[in-house]
Amino acid sequence: MVNKLLVTGGIRSGKTGLAEQRAKAAGNDVVYVATATAGDDEMALRIQRHQQLRPDHWQLVEEPLRLGRVLSVYASGLGEPPLLLVDCMSLWLSNLLFADGSLFQPERAAFLEAVEAYPGPLVIVTNEVGLGTIGMDPLTRRFADELGWLNQALAQRCDEVVMAVAGLPITLKAGG
Repeated sequence: MVNKLLVTGGIRSGKTGLAEQRAKAAGNDVVYVATATAGDDEMALRIQRHQQLRPDHWQLVEEPLRLGRVLSVYASGLGEPPLLLVDCMSLWLSNLLFADGSLFQPERAAFLEAVEAYPGPLVIVTNEVGLGTIGMDPLTRRFADELGWLNQALAQRCDEVVMAVAGLPITLKAGG
């Protein structure tokens, strides 16, 4: 049973695959909440590859900025709330940092509140950026700081935290 799970890891560590495996195993209806936008051809191919690997019966919501609202909509629906698989926090954070500056703090706060309040299972994918070097420019440093703080806030709110390394899960916080 998945309640609230955070899956972290580096680039190509297998984190999305692990998150999808957990979502499939849960046996719930799944809504894949994608935060990526296709800003170039290579990213469009990445998105297409991800879509082809997902089960056809999973629903898809594409939301690059207002994740709190997505969780709130599904929380207030009729019946049992679906498992929401949110992929991923690093792209969402990038979207927020490059959007209107007034969006960042309210959207971050709304998302964290919605994570706490969501009555159904939730799987969130994020990147671990705290194991590398310090960025050379202010935007890179801000991104790493903000993602690190977001990951810490999510880890506090999630029942389970798993880190993907070479496609293998390492449990950082065991679910109860």
